[in-house]
Amino acid sequence: MASLSGLCSSSPSLKPKQSLWKTTLNPPLLKTSLTYRTRTLLTPTRSIASDIPADLSKTNDKLPNKPKQLGLDKDPNSLWRRYVDWLYQHKELGLYLDVSRIGFTDEFVSEMEPRFHKAFKDMEELEKGAIANPDEGRMVGHYWLRNSTLAPNSFLKTQIDKALDAVCDFADQVVSGKIKTPDGGRFTQILSVGIGGSALGPQFVAEALAPDNPPLKIRFIDNTDPAGIDHQIAQLGPELASTLVIVISKSGGTPETRNGLLEVQQAFREAGLDFAKQGVAITQENSLLDNTARIEGWLARFPMFDWVGGRTSEMSAVGLLPAALQGIDIREMLAGAALMDEANRTTVLRNNPAALLALCWYWASEGVGSKDMVVLPYKDSLLLFSRYLQQLVMESLGKEFDLDGNRVNQGLTVYGNKGSTDQHAYIQQLREGVHNFFVTFIEVLRDRPPGHDWELEPGVTCGDYLFGMLQGTRSALYAKDRESITVTVQEVTPRSVGALIGLYERAVGIYASLVNINAYHQPGVEAGKKAAGEVLALQKRVLAVLNEASCKQPVEPLTIEEVADRCHATEDIEMIYKIIAHMAANDRALIAEGSCGSPRSLKVFLGECNVDELFA
Repeated sequence: MASLSGLCSSSPSLKPKQSLWKTTLNPPLLKTSLTYRTRTLLTPTRSIASDIPADLSKTNDKLPNKPKQLGLDKDPNSLWRRYVDWLYQHKELGLYLDVSRIGFTDEFVSEMEPRFHKAFKDMEELEKGAIANPDEGRMVGHYWLRNSTLAPNSFLKTQIDKALDAVCDFADQVVSGKIKTPDGGRFTQILSVGIGGSALGPQFVAEALAPDNPPLKIRFIDNTDPAGIDHQIAQLGPELASTLVIVISKSGGTPETRNGLLEVQQAFREAGLDFAKQGVAITQENSLLDNTARIEGWLARFPMFDWVGGRTSEMSAVGLLPAALQGIDIREMLAGAALMDEANRTTVLRNNPAALLALCWYWASEGVGSKDMVVLPYKDSLLLFSRYLQQLVMESLGKEFDLDGNRVNQGLTVYGNKGSTDQHAYIQQLREGVHNFFVTFIEVLRDRPPGHDWELEPGVTCGDYLFGMLQGTRSALYAKDRESITVTVQEVTPRSVGALIGLYERAVGIYASLVNINAYHQPGVEAGKKAAGEVLALQKRVLAVLNEASCKQPVEPLTIEEVADRCHATEDIEMIYKIIAHMAANDRALIAEGSCGSPRSLKVFLGECNVDELFA
């Protein structure tokens, strides 16, 4: 059982001393007879064959009747005893987890016992190298990245160790000036080109840990928005010549990353610079990007591994190289994650913080994602943690089918802000509006470095106000039966950030096992990419039709219906209209008659005839 001792110290971590399901509260507490609401264990599994249409899947799909929900216990003495009894503490990491304001009962914990036994076994097998991503036939090995001795064979261990050493060596040489810019100077900027897991983790870590004056400052191109790309390049100005460009793509063919790369290369050409001498690739071996970088002679190449997904790649070269170049201690990040992984291997529920999180998520959302998770870090440097968790949680848990092929439409919605900005944003609704959420507070005990604090008024510092806002918001929400979790760290350091990443990675894995889904693939994302490709293919057909009409004498403006008919795509007429409207807004199509506000009135043409395309 965790204790309150050492709440503000960093003494050695506790050792598990009791079996998993000895979860009964202390004897004096049993006599109190807490009035937490009871809840029948709900199963998210809906025995609907995977080939049944979604609109028919609800026909015989009834969840067990839920008992009438009672208010949460508000007795201060009972709450204090519950807080002490359930508080998790990792002394070595200076991390604490308070789940006392989630109203799960002893009966609920007992009902969850079989699911947790299975989840712990699943995670054990995953770390041993089992095919934990059956849909793609892949191992899932991000835990090996911070402890290579866990890798299932010596070859993988060697790959991990070599990659880490290469990252550290390259970063040291760049920061020290041994690796120079083409004109012999020092690199001063990093431009990271990547999207999704190739950007969200590095962005979070940069915001959380980069020193005020890093050896290299970092910027990100994480979208295919032309204006956004132009802005980032313009902000670099003449420092483009001293910018290290890191291009991150596992497959090497991600369209948004490819587009960002092409835009940056164009900017280098316009500035008279040789991109290859400043380009770094992080990608799978022999991918399109890897081969391009090798053939063109880029400055450096680092590996991404088949068994590491994008959203769990922060502890690979994807996250470690940008961090190291900013002067962040990446070995401390890895150490923090490894210590957290070790804590999360225990099968004693109270001493397993990731399992406690998964238990709370299941209780709060009834195992079917019925409530959103609002993440509120009360520290400016952790602002991007909620965005990082959005992808980690939602891309992992948002699945239509479970591992048995049943349609379950699982998921857990994540959004957040920062404290105390949230007080002036959406706390009003959280307390008094629709009750469709639970909160995760992220608390940081250290306000400023030692010796730098001062009192705004007698006995009160600026950090005390932030502390008061967090505790006040937690209490105000609980008074209205709004449940919450609080994760506390001593301070924001590479070790504590690594621990937070490790904590939530494991919580997602355990929760996925509880609800029987594959947390390590993303078929919905792939479907979106495929649909985007189909839109672009249709656009090429539209351009061909408009070009043919524009090459006639006289020019033949076409209605939307005529374009759709000549594309043999009348069923896609709405999309054709949207394509033409977008082209017209960017001066790539001319409106001869009508307006985009009245689609049926439109007649359009290209404005010039491309003869080469006409006879292609």
